[in-house]
Amino acid sequence: MTAKPAAAAARATVYGYPRQGQNRELKKAIEGYWKGRVDADALRETAAGLRRGTWQQLADAGVHEVPTGDFSYYDHVLDTSVMVGAVPERHRDAVRTDALDGYFAMARGTQDVAPLEMTKWFDTNYHYLVPELGPDTAFTADSAKQVAEFGEALALGHTPRPVLVGPVTYLLLAKAAPGVAADFEPLTLLDRLLPVYAEVLADLRAAGAEWVQLDEPALVQDRTPAELNAAARAYRELGGLTDRPKLLVASYFGRLGDALPVLAKSPVEGLALDFTESGAGNLADLAAAGGLPGKRLVAGVVNGRNIWINDYEKSLATLGTLLGLADHVDVSASSSLLHVPLDAGTERDIDPQIARWLAFARQKTEEIVVLARGLSGGTEAIAAELAANRADLASRTDAVITRDPAVRARTAAITDADGRRSQPYTERALAQRAHLGLPLLPTTTIGSFPQTTELRTARADLRAGRIDAAGYEERIKDEIREVLSFQEKAGLDVLVHGEPERNDMVQYFAEQLTGYLATQHGWVQSYGTRYVRPPVLAGDISRPEPMTVRWTTYAQSLTERPVKGMLTGPVTMLAWSFVRDDQPLGETARQVALALRDEVNDLEANGTSVIQVDEPALRETLPLRAAEHAAYLEWATESFRLATSGVRPDTQIHTHMCYAEFGDIVQAIDDLDADVISLEAARSHMQVARELAAHGYPREAGPGVYDIHSPRIPSTEEAAALLRKGLEAIPAARLWVNPDCGLKTRGWPETRTSLENLVAAAREIRAELPTEAA
Repeated sequence: MTAKPAAAAARATVYGYPRQGQNRELKKAIEGYWKGRVDADALRETAAGLRRGTWQQLADAGVHEVPTGDFSYYDHVLDTSVMVGAVPERHRDAVRTDALDGYFAMARGTQDVAPLEMTKWFDTNYHYLVPELGPDTAFTADSAKQVAEFGEALALGHTPRPVLVGPVTYLLLAKAAPGVAADFEPLTLLDRLLPVYAEVLADLRAAGAEWVQLDEPALVQDRTPAELNAAARAYRELGGLTDRPKLLVASYFGRLGDALPVLAKSPVEGLALDFTESGAGNLADLAAAGGLPGKRLVAGVVNGRNIWINDYEKSLATLGTLLGLADHVDVSASSSLLHVPLDAGTERDIDPQIARWLAFARQKTEEIVVLARGLSGGTEAIAAELAANRADLASRTDAVITRDPAVRARTAAITDADGRRSQPYTERALAQRAHLGLPLLPTTTIGSFPQTTELRTARADLRAGRIDAAGYEERIKDEIREVLSFQEKAGLDVLVHGEPERNDMVQYFAEQLTGYLATQHGWVQSYGTRYVRPPVLAGDISRPEPMTVRWTTYAQSLTERPVKGMLTGPVTMLAWSFVRDDQPLGETARQVALALRDEVNDLEANGTSVIQVDEPALRETLPLRAAEHAAYLEWATESFRLATSGVRPDTQIHTHMCYAEFGDIVQAIDDLDADVISLEAARSHMQVARELAAHGYPREAGPGVYDIHSPRIPSTEEAAALLRKGLEAIPAARLWVNPDCGLKTRGWPETRTSLENLVAAAREIRAELPTEAA
């Protein structure tokens, strides 16, 4: 296709960019600040340097308009709460005393004050801090951060576009504050919030901003007529302001649907839409709505969430069609590039042929610039880039790694019986109780124990050749012995080996499965200073040999108490990887499930009676539109059962989920047919226990009583109070006692005390129960 030149040259831009720096400089500076090794001025200078570097890199690549305000010390939704003055009462003294320390107190809590609740950002693995609002919330504008960062970029000679979370999305993401009626709807505060946004917009206009981006991803979800009316009112009011910049309302992660005509008719100057596979339908909807006459369209044609190279010809065809639907078309990624690593060019250990298939943030920026040139000048302007792109796409299609006939034959042979346990839960539960002999309110942990400096040093020593494999394994054994000894002394009932040999719950397995690739520098922010390196799922999956049996069996040999085997489930293996995009997700999930089934069966054969298959991403990966839920949940739950259904009735299967809203997938949790599920519940005050009870969930459950994402040490009294709330929803015979999540990120001193308090709380409540509770 030869694109017709637009009336004005198409511009390249991005919605947002990774914050951490090439070597995670931001993480190191913030954690240094928390530990007192870095002062506030040094932290701010590190942050400013990272912002300067990002803007210069974008400008050098050919991006015409750089985002500002998307940088964050912890979370951009938390930044929005600060911007609108929505600071919970319990944090106000800390914020008044020191704004930076108060900010981190809201994110992480202190020993005396609980943090804000944390949950998943739509269907990504990024976590945001949930705003707490109530009918008495009084908003006040604080545009200092937004104005300052805009001014920094402007002073450096860039064309900045401030990025704000839009008012409708902000309120739809919020929850009722503690003590407020659960049915309070934060969206009722819209009329109170809009004047604050108007003030921030006026401040940015006074600072010189021509455009401001307002992100409204919540509008790609199913929205009620009242919510759509609220969006129409919000942008009618903000668009009607006289003292404001031009407004670009950005949506991403999917199809706008009924919200598209609402925004198209509003008096804003531009819309940003997703035109990748996730936003399928936006093109037709835009045409049906009559296009965007008089408006700017920012077209997200480069996938902002996955790492495969763009198909230039396909994207140019979409862009060419869009030229007839808006006054001006610019080119961008489908979302912020926050969700991908920084630079594929730093990966030296990946086969050069495969490396050509990968596009991280820097490469996606280059793709966007190429497409903008092609849209403006026609295909002849990018002939060399098109030829190289065709060759790279073809080499991936034809590569041996992508297809394994044996794997495909095995998945084709799956039957319905392969995904069902041999006995129903009621019969299995009796067999498991007889086999395991556990008390009421059995105590356990989720799996991982602190990853100490000594463990990280041992891994570095192994990689550097300072110790050999035998020396490394002795260090791992020492750690397992210490972890088991502590658990026995603390009084835990079901033990874990602590996972000292594992770098990450997905990467560890990916490195042992065919079809996966590991990166060295592919860090992506999960929350705060927590970064992960998602592996790349490039081809068909199989398990050449056992992955965990050796360490689990060794741990079991050291104790009479049951030791859980710990695995990561198929959905999470997909969700926390950069998954292949050349076949349906369900097919890939079945391949992973069969590999895990082999591991589960080998664990059981080697004496493991309790096996946990974690699926924290089950809710996270739920499609944003309800019409797509059933198809997803069918293959997601099937893949879990396929991985776990080959064991005897007296082998107890656990699963774990955390930091998501579970109310709308309780039936799917039931459909997993796990014997025990542990879930995050401490920050949400046992909400999930009530949701399970309302559904009539018939199996055992462990709603967490220890929030491991905060440095706070919960007291025995606090844990006991949460347990009592749990018992209001779940009978004692089916209630487990555990933390919210794994303890990998915590230190040993707080871990010891917190778990000792957890066990003491369980014993206290156990003593209060009537004999017939058993």
